[in-house]
Amino acid sequence: MKQFLITVAAVVTAFVLFFIGLPFLLLVTIAASSKPQSPAEVALSIDLREGLTDQTLDDPFAFLIGDGLSTMDIVTTLHNASSDPKVKSLLIRLPEGGMSPAAAEEIRRAVREFRAANKTVIAHSQGLYPDTLVAASYMVGTSASELWMQPNASLQVTGIASESMFFKRAFEKYGISPQFEQRYEFKNAVNPYLQSDYTPAHREATLSWMGSIYNSVLANIASDRKVDAAKLKTLLETGVYSAEAAQKAGLIDKLGQVHDAEQAALKKGGNHIELVDIRDYAKTITRSSGKSTIAVIGGEGAIMTGTSGSSFNSEPMMMSDDVAGAFFEAINNKDVKAIVFRVSSPGGSDTASEQILAALQAAKKANKPVVVSMGEYAASGGYWVSSDASAIIANPTTLTGSIGVYGGKFAIGDALGRFGVDMNSVHVGSDLSAMYNAGTEFTPEQRASFSKQIDETYNEFILRVAKGRKLPEDKVREIAKGHVWTGEQAKALGLVDDLGGFYTALAKAKSLAKIADDEQVKLVKYPQSRSPFSMLNSSVESAHSGLQALSLINWAMSDPQAKSVMREMSQARMRSQGANVLATEPLEPTR
Repeated sequence: MKQFLITVAAVVTAFVLFFIGLPFLLLVTIAASSKPQSPAEVALSIDLREGLTDQTLDDPFAFLIGDGLSTMDIVTTLHNASSDPKVKSLLIRLPEGGMSPAAAEEIRRAVREFRAANKTVIAHSQGLYPDTLVAASYMVGTSASELWMQPNASLQVTGIASESMFFKRAFEKYGISPQFEQRYEFKNAVNPYLQSDYTPAHREATLSWMGSIYNSVLANIASDRKVDAAKLKTLLETGVYSAEAAQKAGLIDKLGQVHDAEQAALKKGGNHIELVDIRDYAKTITRSSGKSTIAVIGGEGAIMTGTSGSSFNSEPMMMSDDVAGAFFEAINNKDVKAIVFRVSSPGGSDTASEQILAALQAAKKANKPVVVSMGEYAASGGYWVSSDASAIIANPTTLTGSIGVYGGKFAIGDALGRFGVDMNSVHVGSDLSAMYNAGTEFTPEQRASFSKQIDETYNEFILRVAKGRKLPEDKVREIAKGHVWTGEQAKALGLVDDLGGFYTALAKAKSLAKIADDEQVKLVKYPQSRSPFSMLNSSVESAHSGLQALSLINWAMSDPQAKSVMREMSQARMRSQGANVLATEPLEPTR
């Protein structure tokens, strides 16, 4: 009966997509072809409570789930709005919790540029509450001309805290055996599966980059509030402030409801000013022009081989065929003089990373400088793909480095045996062919072979960084070992050239391409957005595959004990085989 219902669901899904979604998609495409008109005067609005990706997601079903909000969209749109006389002010709705520090830094920089053009920025908060990175949200608020808070709300920005779950004892209880190799002690992505607490190296590395982020955020807040950094730190760490107390302490400027803040933003214009969402305003902006073209290649999310499909509410992924193909498109365009490669990735497959790096190197050989602009993070595989760029630009709080490798599998034969499920296998050829079987642990021979593979991948990583950054191999080995660094720390170590955001990277690309600083350039995004029609088929396939997986999961989850084991297994954040170059996950999800 369950399988019948799932089959019916698949048929209904296909029916909706082809007979309802496709016609609607046609109408939306036609409607989108006409450029919207902006009012005579504009007060822009940004709602950061929605969450951010680093870059715009290429999803044909955005019309169903709404346009997402990205850091790059905010930064580039505010840059254009700064010189638009129609735009008079900006209203920012702050999240009550935290946000990515690197995203907050780039938005802060864009807000300051906007204010420098004699435009007013009002930030409104309905409270800033204990959260891992709430200090970053507060930093965006303090960059505004006026920081408002709803009466009786609370300001609680007392530091940065992180909490991790460790599964070693649970795995031992349920018969799950994590079989992993790490290179080296700071490569702690799999520590939650191997340990019951932070190792000394894990604790040291985590506190290091957390401290660097905290100090950088506090310095920016102190600069924007025009107060001494030490005094600000003492004020914030004192504890909880009501909105009224925060105003008296000079931590915010005004009290008021959201409506009051909106009216204040609208008062900066005349009688015909309108409050316009930044995404709607962005659609009215004329594309950049100039005699020289600079390609902008985006890569966000885990790095994997293959090409991207699409599914509802899909997470961003950096697919190696797509990104490498984008480089070759830019290489073949004779008008492209340089490339800005925007990277926001915690890492992923070593082979996918190598494919992208090879394409970057091909661009350099074609005399097209490549400047990497690091977003929220560009660590592990994210650093691998960046390592041989002509220049690397990172935000001070970008998470980068993590030059290391891990890999392995979960052996779950014992766990499943406790629920009456037996896993057995057969093979021909060497015992190594069964290395990644999930039913058994590595044999000594298999462990030795796998360990050798991990060593080889780690050594290749070291050599690429040494060559790309022109650093002695011994120095790279000393600062590698899987250690995660902030952009500020990485610059001091020679892993990053300069600190800044996208427009810092663009200026560097112009310089390397011998384009004058004041010359306007045409920015062309690669890879080109795929047609919604060409992506429709992959969406149907994804939906069908998902329904097939759902059928299996539904069966497994019907047993309470199996449900417990499956829940533990769902925490796995890596592929089950091969070498992976993945950094520690960010403290705060951006979506």
